[in-house]
Amino acid sequence: MTKDLLSEEETVASAIELDIIFGRLGPGERLREETIARDKNASRHHVRSALMILERSGIVTRERNKGAHVRAYSADQVRQLYDVREMLTRQAALKIKLPASADDIAMVQTLQDDYESAIERHSLSGIHATNDAFHVGLFALCNNPYLVDLLKRSMDMTYVIRAADMSNTERLLAARDEHRAMINLLRGSDSWALSELCVQHLRPSAKHYLTLLEAEEVEAPKTHRPARSIRES
Repeated sequence: MTKDLLSEEETVASAIELDIIFGRLGPGERLREETIARDKNASRHHVRSALMILERSGIVTRERNKGAHVRAYSADQVRQLYDVREMLTRQAALKIKLPASADDIAMVQTLQDDYESAIERHSLSGIHATNDAFHVGLFALCNNPYLVDLLKRSMDMTYVIRAADMSNTERLLAARDEHRAMINLLRGSDSWALSELCVQHLRPSAKHYLTLLEAEEVEAPKTHRPARSIRES
């Protein structure tokens, strides 16, 4: 695969991710290659490769004879997935040696500065990217790259769940403050407090998605997709 071809695939994959973030594509929605190729001015080959990239990230699902869809979760699947995320998150946080070094704290603070800048610019795509970078950088301090890889995978799998709540200004400011508190805890010695904060930090997005599922079940019991009123996340 040439460098230019890879770049085109990544560009299309990124564009599809933005459509999910901004609510133009909802959980469970069909991803038609011909439509995406037309909208993104890309070849079907590039679109197909982009969907494979998103499938590997857990953002898209593909089934034989059914095509590709934005990943959607049932309530039970959300709870099960977040059980795993919480276990991985707690273990990674507990493995961070406290107090962290000045260089490590400075590294995480730089990532936090990027996140806060994205919030100030109201850049939802930037918020998503810098938020993930903050958490990967923070958990890299556990010095177990295999654990960090598993955490990143679980983050990717919850992409749609987290996207549904990303435009909530009140929640964004709360998340910003929680990040700041995590950095402060890196300066101390209370590993349990850090791990508990990191776990609590995960829960609002899952709760929000479950609320959307419950609301949709009341309006349309035959489907488990969150309401299409989900916008920008």
